[in-house]
Amino acid sequence: MTVKVKPAYEPLNELTVLDVIKPLNFFNSASLNNLVVQEIGDGNLNLVFRVQDSDSQKALIVKQALPYAKVVGESWPLTLDRARIESDALLQEAESVPHLVPKVYYSDSHLAVTVMEDLSDHVILRKGLIEGNTYPLLAKDIGTFAANTAFYSSDFYLHPFDKKEKVKRFSNPELCKITEDLVFTDPFFDHDTNEFPAELKSSVEKIWSDQELLREVAQLRFSFLTRAEILLHGDLHTGSIFVKEDSTKVIDPEFAFYGPAGFDLAHFFANLTLNHLSQNAHTKEPFHRESVQSFLLQTIEKTWETYTNTFTELWREKSSDPFVKTEGVLENFLQHTFQEAIGFAGCEVIRRTIGLAHVVDLDSIEQKDIELFYKKKALELGSYLIKNQRKFTSITQLTNWIRGA
Repeated sequence: MTVKVKPAYEPLNELTVLDVIKPLNFFNSASLNNLVVQEIGDGNLNLVFRVQDSDSQKALIVKQALPYAKVVGESWPLTLDRARIESDALLQEAESVPHLVPKVYYSDSHLAVTVMEDLSDHVILRKGLIEGNTYPLLAKDIGTFAANTAFYSSDFYLHPFDKKEKVKRFSNPELCKITEDLVFTDPFFDHDTNEFPAELKSSVEKIWSDQELLREVAQLRFSFLTRAEILLHGDLHTGSIFVKEDSTKVIDPEFAFYGPAGFDLAHFFANLTLNHLSQNAHTKEPFHRESVQSFLLQTIEKTWETYTNTFTELWREKSSDPFVKTEGVLENFLQHTFQEAIGFAGCEVIRRTIGLAHVVDLDSIEQKDIELFYKKKALELGSYLIKNQRKFTSITQLTNWIRGA
């Protein structure tokens, strides 16, 4: 008996990626000599290749996890299991919202590879927003995505045995530790991963010494560490969403894990808020700027409204929870999700301003004094959200406050 030994893991390149693709029969045999491979990844953790038939223009994406963080190098090792988690998360999400995630054609946990739908006709949401574009389906799509993935992965729907098995399946300690450090810990202390202009030092030191703020962050961090409520995307910012006029696709769920229900919504809201701030510098024409900023705030409002309406409908029709008809149970869950999301959003706003991984929305502001002005605004805004999270009772209260910040 001959036992086939799997080849040792090696990072792919533009030649070896074809060895993964050719056996899949995605392209017909006559096209194999016409395949064009291009490395397109610009992220911090992975290799990404686009493979296209130059004749038919048919294409797919090959994503491979690296055993370290590209942003730092081999001194920061990472598990390759995150590729398996990403593929599993996409398949899980596709069970309820197939139109909102890329199709997965193939995965190989040994090679840490996922082969998926090409989305080259879409653009990264962050880029589109910075350019002042608006997307009419965005709020409905993200609200639908978040509500469906939340409900169908929760104890409200799943048998307790199934839920606990999924918590184990999506255990993601290494990437959760990155989030724990970069979102909830490092920005709130004098840590060497932080990065900010010297001119912000006094504003940053104010955060580091604010005991009320730090107590709230500690509580949010503890919730992140302990509340395995739903399957989260884990990194749902505007760089993890592809868009075009009539389509939204949520990508890159390699940070997926079971955590607090408000976490994904918080990251989405925070990144829209940061873009709202940056539009004051990026969009010169006043009427267009007002229109884009109104769209951003309406997107926050409509996303939450879609989330609550969708989750409520699923709760009423499909929940197996014994307290499904008890008055106030759903309302309490949604209120806690909302208020905690505001606190999480405050942490995301601060870390994207002074932590290791910034957002280009603010960093690309050309005039240094204006960049500093809006980064100080971001720090004030984030601090307020964290310290006042439980004072917010409606989504319009939140957007009105952002509008006036």
